[in-house]
Amino acid sequence: MAKKEYIFNPSTLAYEPVRQPERLRRFVMVRRGVLFFIAAAVVNLVYSFGFYTPKMKNLEKQRREILGRYEVLSERIGSMEGTIGEIAQRDNNVYRPLFGADTLSVEGVYTPFATDFYDHYSEDWQRVVGSVWQQLDGQTRLLYRQSLSLDQLQVLSKDKEKMAASIPAIWPINRKDLRGPIGAYGRRLHPIYKRYIHHKGIDFGGRRGDPIYATGNGVVSHTEKGLRRKGYGQQIVIDHGFGYKTRYAHLNERLVKKGQEVKRGELIGYMGNTGGSTGPHLHYEVIYMGRDVDPINYFRRDMSEAEFERIISSAKATTFETLDNNESSVNE
Repeated sequence: MAKKEYIFNPSTLAYEPVRQPERLRRFVMVRRGVLFFIAAAVVNLVYSFGFYTPKMKNLEKQRREILGRYEVLSERIGSMEGTIGEIAQRDNNVYRPLFGADTLSVEGVYTPFATDFYDHYSEDWQRVVGSVWQQLDGQTRLLYRQSLSLDQLQVLSKDKEKMAASIPAIWPINRKDLRGPIGAYGRRLHPIYKRYIHHKGIDFGGRRGDPIYATGNGVVSHTEKGLRRKGYGQQIVIDHGFGYKTRYAHLNERLVKKGQEVKRGELIGYMGNTGGSTGPHLHYEVIYMGRDVDPINYFRRDMSEAEFERIISSAKATTFETLDNNESSVNE
């Protein structure tokens, strides 16, 4: 206890205690309080580093439990990835081919985010939290792709009968009218130009005026008179829906107009020798999702397996067409 100070008071002829100013007394009290809290904090810090408190033990236990749960979650996500992969495989190899649909491609669906996108945790937590986050993001993208695919298949399943009648599946000419081999589709060494050329369709030789038939139900999307000695000449393009279109070129006469609905087997024109053509024939294309495909692959409905193989083996480059906008040169 601090000693009290006294001072002689001549008025009262007695010694009286010295009273400190109120401001000074408050300052002393505040200083003592601050020093007390600093001392308590130092003691607590030293104790925390030097001794393993019950609170710290509880926190460490909770930490281990959380890490364990993340490990289990990661394993379950891995199992789900396998299941999604199996569904995607059946989708690509069974369901989509069943409806004549190509494999669905979604840009960026297999491209993960940059690694630093997940750098929000300390190193030990990053190992589990970041990796699980990446796995979930990847699965979200794959599930989105699969959802789009199933939506497409649902639409196709509702319109299956309509689709079956719309896909080009018969010959565009009477097979009895065919003269010579079928002009081959695809990359070929052209017999006139002596260089490799991509032929977008196949050629059926015949006589001027031979009937031309629609190979599937659809709507005429384009007709054209064309140039006299260049290009497709007189042509008809039919939109069959479901991603399919067919082109009938070098015609002598067109019997349908733009916007007209046609049925499979309906007479739409007559074979000719217009445009970039060296003899009467039909240039026939099948276009799927904006890209030309081999029309011969769509003739199976109308022929035996042996006949189909015979046609493929006999198809070759022909001299029916000049090099114009229905062919493109391929450098060798």
